[in-house]
Parts: sequence; structure tokens; C-alpha cells
Amino acid sequence: MDTAITPAAVPARHLYTVEEAKQLLSMSRSVIYEQLRAGRLGSVKQGRARLIPAKAIQQYVDMLISEAEVTGYGHAA
Repeated sequence: MDTAITPAAVPARHLYTVEEAKQLLSMSRSVIYEQLRAGRLGSVKQGRARLIPAKAIQQYVDMLISEAEVTGYGHAA
């Protein structure tokens, strides 16, 4: 019996919680907060909640890709 694990779907919207961003980026909670503190990943506060805009997530992914291209990672050998 082959049981595949399927990740829980995160609905597309404008703002994500840290938990949802964690799933989208495949990163741990502590790494998400490190990136927030370093200013590499943007966020907003709504009351006590820390929310990450979809645009900030896309900019972060684009930054990671460009950094990988500069260092030579991500290219097939």
C-alpha cells in the first residue's frame, strides 16, 4: 500500500501568517523569524499578529534565486 503525504494547501491571498509562510517557503519557524529580523523578508503587524505579504514572499524567493545565480548554485553540472 503506497501512502503519499500531501501537504496541506495554503489558500492564495494577500497576507499570510508565519505558520503559512513557513509552509510556503519550506522553512522552520526560527528561520522565518531570522529572515524577518535581518530584513530579508518583509512583514506587517495587525494588532499583535505578524503577517507576511504575498508580495514579500515573492520578493524573498526572487532574492534567493538571484543569490543562487550569483554564487553559481542552482545550475546543472
